[in-house]
Amino acid sequence: MQKLSNSIQLAHCLLKDRLNEAKIIVDATAGNGNDTLFLAQNALNNVQIYAFDIQKEAIENTKALLIKNKDNINLPLENISFIHDSHEHIDNYIQTKIDIAIFNLGYLPGGDHKFTTKDDTTLKTIDKILNNLNINGYVAIVMYPGHEEGLKEYQSIKLFVKDLPKKSFTVGWYKMINHNFNAPALCWIEKVGEYA
Repeated sequence: MQKLSNSIQLAHCLLKDRLNEAKIIVDATAGNGNDTLFLAQNALNNVQIYAFDIQKEAIENTKALLIKNKDNINLPLENISFIHDSHEHIDNYIQTKIDIAIFNLGYLPGGDHKFTTKDDTTLKTIDKILNNLNINGYVAIVMYPGHEEGLKEYQSIKLFVKDLPKKSFTVGWYKMINHNFNAPALCWIEKVGEYA
């Protein structure tokens, strides 16, 4: 099994260092709960985690996974807010600064593939998070260009992040060059200065 060449595993590896300082953490796409679980297992015990998903099934799957693993996480379950809403409405739920955010785009694994993240709402959410991200905060975005909407997101995000001011952000783009173009990709953003 791939470890550091797997985009999700690489995102987790990059986030892990910052999790020992983060206070406000966002899983913008809860899905089946794997990223939320990773965050809860590696965060401090006094953090607040917000897990968003537009699909009720995803929120239920995430809750069930966290409850099943409650003895293996570092914080009380009440420190995790499960939000059944689009991440586009993040500012309705979080008014404080954010330290870490992760997106695992696309559709719910095992769910109905007609429900997928969309490039317009994803870009709005990324912009809102970047505006509200603490200096030294991280954003990890895992993208799936192998389906039509995923390719649109991949292309739109690439265009958006390449123009972010370097005085405010450092942006990395991870793509396996000896694999099929459809392989998942990772966009990595670190906030290094004020952004307006």
